[in-house]
Amino acid sequence: MSAVSSNTQDSPSYRSNPVLNPSLIRPETSKKSYRWNQKKYSRNRRRIDIWLFVFNMSFKFWRNNQKWTYANGFSEDKLAARRKSQAIWIRESLLDLGPTFIKAGQLFSTRADLFPAEYVHELSKLQDRVPAFSYEQAAAIIEEDLGKPITKLFRKFDPTPLAAASLGQVHKAQLHNGEEVVVKIQRPGLKQLFTIDLAILKQIARYFQNHPRWGKGRDWIGIYEECCRILWLETDYINEGRNADTFRRNFRSENWVDVPRVYWRYTSPRVLTLEYAPGIKISHYEALEAAGLDRKRLARLGAKAYLHQLLNNGFFHADPHPGNLAVSPEGALIFYDFGMMGEIKSNIREKLMDTLFGIAQKNSNLVVDSLIELGALTPTGDMTPVRRSIQYMLDNFMDKPFEEQSVDAISEDLYDIAYGQPFRFPATFTFVMRAFSTLEGVGKGLDPEFNFMEVAQPFAMQLMTSNNGNNSNTILDELSRQAAQVGTSALGLPRRIEDTIEKLERGDLRIRVRSLESERVLRRLSAIQLGTNYTLIFSALILSATLLFVNGDKLVALIVTIVGIIPALALLRLFKRLERIDRMF
Repeated sequence: MSAVSSNTQDSPSYRSNPVLNPSLIRPETSKKSYRWNQKKYSRNRRRIDIWLFVFNMSFKFWRNNQKWTYANGFSEDKLAARRKSQAIWIRESLLDLGPTFIKAGQLFSTRADLFPAEYVHELSKLQDRVPAFSYEQAAAIIEEDLGKPITKLFRKFDPTPLAAASLGQVHKAQLHNGEEVVVKIQRPGLKQLFTIDLAILKQIARYFQNHPRWGKGRDWIGIYEECCRILWLETDYINEGRNADTFRRNFRSENWVDVPRVYWRYTSPRVLTLEYAPGIKISHYEALEAAGLDRKRLARLGAKAYLHQLLNNGFFHADPHPGNLAVSPEGALIFYDFGMMGEIKSNIREKLMDTLFGIAQKNSNLVVDSLIELGALTPTGDMTPVRRSIQYMLDNFMDKPFEEQSVDAISEDLYDIAYGQPFRFPATFTFVMRAFSTLEGVGKGLDPEFNFMEVAQPFAMQLMTSNNGNNSNTILDELSRQAAQVGTSALGLPRRIEDTIEKLERGDLRIRVRSLESERVLRRLSAIQLGTNYTLIFSALILSATLLFVNGDKLVALIVTIVGIIPALALLRLFKRLERIDRMF
């Protein structure tokens, strides 16, 4: 699977219609006096605000593990409640920090391996609350990019935007030939703000990479580089226009999906002009019923559209939340906002087959191996805990029929398993799971009896019984292929055994035996020895400070006492390390 490209869920959509779907600019503003619309930003002010947030967040994370900070004793419920309140604080703080961090937070919401479920869930709800910038600024950007006065480009241009978000805002306009369009304009100074913020984010990534606890087993520099790549893609509306064209072509033969057309003559890296496609927001249930539309049908169409994207095209809308989905008066689905799209490589069908067969057989080894080849899992060390976790899921989830499964429940369990384990889900895989959950929620809102898995079942059966368009003998072919692999392995087994025996006789083969209990005891002994040293040093310094204080050298005694704090802190860290050793083994 490839990485997800560009825009996140806050991008303004152009779905306003005075009759069908009224849309208002979000009235809320940031708590801080953040000047969203300026062309220049203070690097020092940004650095102070951002690092204060990072250190405050680091302190909160550290405090979570200190049991003495919980009133009336520690409990898992208290930890979960604290994490939930912290997640809300993080979301609000990212909103205050502006566009770069809104986007970064939305990207981090795909990293269930980095953050507990409480943070992932809250970050996935990250939406903008930003004021619009002025018509004069919007007109200046349009005229600078398109090279003509706005009156020459458009017959009418509404100075009041339909919607405003962190990256830009949308205005309704009319071309000189009478066609109605929407014009998406990038926020002033956005690229300069990204340049400043991303330089600071790089320093933060290095800080976490070198952190003795948070840097272990994490590639923060790699995460920063991926975040940087996606954020810069978001500033290019040409890329978003190409995505819209590709998406539109993929559904050209389906009359139940509408995709706005791009007007390339009026499009640039900072200006995107699209066909005006008004509709009823898919979560406005009363308006849908008033228009005589079948809510049950719409629920199934939403799931069908997404499965069509994934399995037929491999190019999918990575953010199908209700704000980006509407319904035309004729009952067709209208998709908006094509900045954040995902792409699945065309050569993964065989690996998907392996995954499905592994799930059907409850074979965690086959599932893990196929997911690694798919890119859905990235191995980072010992995969034994991963195999155990997946086997646990297979043993518990496969007790129910496929059509009775809940996508939301499965994804939550996946996130819980991912956190703290030596593997991660790539962004594309996580966006697919979240989109499934979102569509399941949208479907249940339209039809309380809707089940996403029930709609997906025919597609899954089609995948298992088709091979590049041939609808027969695929299962037999797959079984034959696996049988051939088993036969080849069986025929080669005697020779492999003979080679192994020869290596043993020559002494070329070394056998490493791992005893968990022995390792635990050795680590404890090493830690206890180190703790003894720290205790002796601390005791010697305190004794020296006491003697100096008694003899009247108070200043020197104070200095020695301060120095003595260092081995004392090291001793406390060592006690925590001993607790971790006991939990690991």
